[in-house]
Amino acid sequence: MFQRVMLLLAWAALLCAAPPEPARVETKSGLDAPRLTQIRPRMQSFVDSGEAPGIVTLVQRRGQLGHLEAVGSLDLEKKAPMRTDSIFEVMSMTKPVTAVGIQMLMEDGLLALNDPVEKYLPEFRGQQQIVARETVGKQERITLAKPARAITIRDLLTHTSGLQEMPPEGMGGVSFFYNMHRTLAEAVIFYSQQPLLFEPGAKWSYSNTGIATLGRIIEVVSRKPYETFLAERVFAPIGMKDSFFFPAEDRHSRIAHVYQKENGKLAAMGPVIFRKGARYPMPEGGLYSTAQDMAAFYQMMLNGGRFNGHRLLSKASVESMTMVHTANTSANWGLGWMIQRGANSTLGLLSEGTYSHGGAFGTYGWVDPVRQVVGVFMIQLFGPGVSPEIPRARFVEMANAAVID
Repeated sequence: MFQRVMLLLAWAALLCAAPPEPARVETKSGLDAPRLTQIRPRMQSFVDSGEAPGIVTLVQRRGQLGHLEAVGSLDLEKKAPMRTDSIFEVMSMTKPVTAVGIQMLMEDGLLALNDPVEKYLPEFRGQQQIVARETVGKQERITLAKPARAITIRDLLTHTSGLQEMPPEGMGGVSFFYNMHRTLAEAVIFYSQQPLLFEPGAKWSYSNTGIATLGRIIEVVSRKPYETFLAERVFAPIGMKDSFFFPAEDRHSRIAHVYQKENGKLAAMGPVIFRKGARYPMPEGGLYSTAQDMAAFYQMMLNGGRFNGHRLLSKASVESMTMVHTANTSANWGLGWMIQRGANSTLGLLSEGTYSHGGAFGTYGWVDPVRQVVGVFMIQLFGPGVSPEIPRARFVEMANAAVID
């Protein structure tokens, strides 16, 4: 009797000292369902605190959707709730899409990545490079010289061309981005007349004008408008039904508005006109899309170039695009993708070798080929006083922590 009592007391003490962990519920995707359910309330907390208007989050693994949630509003003024199929301006998340278009044309035998840009766009012939700067009085003088070689398509894909990030504002170049009133052909002619910042291939410097130039090469080589080529060759085959550059009116009610901070509160960023009258598709950042559409694009990459019964790229192309091509610079960049390298890259629980891209309005997407994870974060915030990277980082960490095996 005494032994039995002692055993019961010992067992009770053990239970009190070490409570059992909550049972893990594994989904077909190998994701921990209880952990995934924690994402929504955490994202809601950013909405409740006034730090975000609305957010859509998506996680899938091994091709299986594990999480898709929407919180907040897509239009605060009308109190329209955010939807899982809300449409976002994904901005620079467009860049890998443009890069895939170029890679497809390479696989078609219509161009080579080491081809000089001037082979397809003669306006780049004779382009000069800045070799010295000096200030005389209140004016800056620059010295130009011919670079050792012409820029190549590969330079554009890796941001090593020397082309400027943005065109000179004083010359009206920035209006291409804001007004979108010129054609892509007209914009790229303007970009071609600006001097290079450095010798092609020598450094890494993020270049919107370089990616725009890739879009123009797509037009010239395919003999189709940039946006038409992507619609026919990328979006339609893999079912990206809500991805486009110029919104039709029947999509307007689902487009999330962009917000900034004014006097500490969220306010719409300018009048909402949904690019009415626009002509410039902006290959460097003009795409509208949904979380599910972007996930389809990322899953295509993770699948080695194939999705929805259609092959867009060879496995070899995917491997080439997602390896580091900028080892001699300060950046880890593939062909249109940022590549995670080193211990710091794993702090968000991303595997080394994960490839990704974000957008100026806070959107972000990644592909983790080691853990077979695709993640998408959608938000629309821009300007001083806003921090979309904070909820984004929390989502990335929580999503990757849900991987069980």
